[in-house]
Amino acid sequence: MRRDDRDDPFDDIFREIERLMDDVMAGGEEPTLDATGFGADAHVDVHETAERLRVVADLPGVEREHLSLRCDGEVLTLDVESDQRQLQERITLPVAVDEHSADASFNNGVLEVSFERDDDSASIDI
Repeated sequence: MRRDDRDDPFDDIFREIERLMDDVMAGGEEPTLDATGFGADAHVDVHETAERLRVVADLPGVEREHLSLRCDGEVLTLDVESDQRQLQERITLPVAVDEHSADASFNNGVLEVSFERDDDSASIDI
């Protein structure tokens, strides 16, 4: 992709955009993985309802026996340790949860953890 850029004040910006587009269109290389075998971070989604909080994490290639979870009510920590990879992902939860209500499943590299929301407000009698 080439364009006429005579006396263009945005010449450097357009050159960089063209370089990036050329890399993309050429197919580029495989995405680089870090030492854990994942990209920079595991893909994590957090879903809220009025009663529950659900965390879904994509962990391709991870075996159940290499995965451990911890939660303190505010942060969920995922640890993956095996001979091939090591990953620690700390997920700050958007609301406080009852960590003792955790229900987790792991199927085909997808981790789902569900918590009851912690009712941190209390009624006060006057």
